[in-house]
Amino acid sequence: MTKMKTLELPGSLTVRELAQMMEASPIQVIKILMANGVMANINQLVDFDTAAIVASEMGFEASLETPEEEEVKETGEIPLWRKMLADEKDADLSSRAPVVTILGHVDHGKTTLLDAIRHTQVAEGEAGGITQHIGAYQVEHNGREITFLDTPGHAAFTAMRARGAQGADIVVLVVAVNDGVMPQTKEAINHARAAKVPIIVALNKIDRPDANPEFVKKQLGELGLVPDEWDGDTIMVPVSAKQKIGIEDLLEAILLVADSTSIRANPAGKVVGTVIEAEIDRSKGVMTTLLVQNGTLQAGDAIVAGMAGGKIRAMFDFRGKRIRKAGPSTPVQIMGLSDVPNAGDIFEVVANEKEVRAIVEERKQKEKDRKGSIKRASLEELFANFQSGTTQELKLIVKADVQGSLEPITNSLDDLNKQQSIKVSILHAETGNITESDIMLAAASDAVVIGFNVDADAAARRLAETEEVSVRVYNIIYRLIEDIEKALKGMLEPEYVEKTIGEAEILAIFQVSKLGAIAGCKVLTGEIRRNAKVHILRGEETVYSGELQSLKHGKDDVREVRKGFECGMGFKNFKDMQVGDRIICYVMEKSNVL
Repeated sequence: MTKMKTLELPGSLTVRELAQMMEASPIQVIKILMANGVMANINQLVDFDTAAIVASEMGFEASLETPEEEEVKETGEIPLWRKMLADEKDADLSSRAPVVTILGHVDHGKTTLLDAIRHTQVAEGEAGGITQHIGAYQVEHNGREITFLDTPGHAAFTAMRARGAQGADIVVLVVAVNDGVMPQTKEAINHARAAKVPIIVALNKIDRPDANPEFVKKQLGELGLVPDEWDGDTIMVPVSAKQKIGIEDLLEAILLVADSTSIRANPAGKVVGTVIEAEIDRSKGVMTTLLVQNGTLQAGDAIVAGMAGGKIRAMFDFRGKRIRKAGPSTPVQIMGLSDVPNAGDIFEVVANEKEVRAIVEERKQKEKDRKGSIKRASLEELFANFQSGTTQELKLIVKADVQGSLEPITNSLDDLNKQQSIKVSILHAETGNITESDIMLAAASDAVVIGFNVDADAAARRLAETEEVSVRVYNIIYRLIEDIEKALKGMLEPEYVEKTIGEAEILAIFQVSKLGAIAGCKVLTGEIRRNAKVHILRGEETVYSGELQSLKHGKDDVREVRKGFECGMGFKNFKDMQVGDRIICYVMEKSNVL
């Protein structure tokens, strides 16, 4: 008898990933799933149990990856601040505020829950009600502080969400009791387990008439989160974020779990922590949100965060109040870094600015060498593919408002590379508005410019029109990814906009026997074309939109009449013109700049 091959699988994965791990066709996997009553497409997530059944039928013995293996796979290594804590003497450690991450499926109410906890309105300000960036906030309950990381919930944020769990002591998993366990719920559980942090479940939307908390508890129990009332070890708190029901119980549960877990740090130790968010403010420069995880950060400290560094010129708490120092578990916003670090970078305090510059230069050189070697390899591969005629490429320049948005966008675009036959190549990805230099790079390399929550300045728009560079701007990430995916499949419809080519004013109305009412007009700007469309405005009101049926100069039919000349115009199915009406002549053009 042939021995079955072993296969280690994560808690959830897509059909495509499962097929790749077994070196099989995704079609084979989909057929087996269908035979077992599961209808799934190639990008759909399946849980471990389902994947194990498929693997078994294809000659594999599946086992679940251990949390340690998942953590190494997602983060590459144990976070620096955890290593530092291991070096601290036990006598120097003291209790600190628990850091809580709220995770869960999109639209299950994570931001609304945090909103109810801290009594501010975040959800209303987010595009589409979906959290776009990571934020950090502190609340006080029974005289004790709790730090919350507000992490985005859409699928595009998987990498950022995983990082959020790594920076937390406790995960609050939000599950809507009218919806139940969803694919991102399972992902969130896997991230929390990989980070080896306890999970508290907030059973949200209990006020809804279709709420079914018992069914949701059963679903979670099947995933290993057994409610404490069923002799399990997972606290499940019924809440309604909208109605502010159960919020006090949830905060009590967080403090209860914190008391049973050793959440400690050395306020006098080495200062390390995590970058939560970073962006460029026009008046203040680089503004960076940090979570201090060990030691005490002070204004004036020299810090290194990834490939950015500098001296802290000013420091603010989460309310915007200026402060001089911040201990463990404190989120702060600082001014003074020379560059924008990545969300999730580890920061540490070093001796002085000279050491900052030396460390940053060394890291930049290493990154340059790494990118250089990757570029050479990909060029060789690309050349071979071009020789065989198998490669097509979509080149992109990506601009986003903050670093925390840029990363999930580029990660999602990288994922598309694995799913499509056409290659997505990101030539440049950076924070900030779309500029002339972005357009010039796009024009030189035949690329498309994609923006998220940014504008193209006037000069960039003019250049984009001149060079015919396509610029698309979005305010919801999944729509951006959706459009790129459609473009790759050739399904994206071009956008058309009205382009005004001329304006005229009606000076007189003439009755012509064969044509009826004709407007005698003078062209004020641009030109009027016979095959164009028109709007007729009476004051601010549009009284007609349609086609120009006839255009005459004197007695002659003409194709166009320019500024300063008079002409006669007839309109299709419209004779109710009046002296003084304005005529806007326009054509529909494919839009480059949206």
